[in-house]
Amino acid sequence: MKASKVAYRPVGLALGAVSGMIAGAAFKQAWKVLEGDGDAPDATDEHRSWQEILIAAAIQGAIFAVVKATVDRSGAIATRRMTGTWPG
Repeated sequence: MKASKVAYRPVGLALGAVSGMIAGAAFKQAWKVLEGDGDAPDATDEHRSWQEILIAAAIQGAIFAVVKATVDRSGAIATRRMTGTWPG
């Protein structure tokens, strides 16, 4: 295993946690804009329709994927700048 890959592993874990927090906050804000309601539907909320739950899940998944890719790519670029090699 390459040294840059080993060195990046803890950085990647930390970035994953940060990206999850960022994505959660971004989803809450997006949901407020879309629905005007502060609480996104939960899958087990019996008072919400299937349509509303699935739309919320799709939006949340898309936001999470974009934020995670952005944070991971930025972390890899920073690692290359610091070590001279691309992690992975």
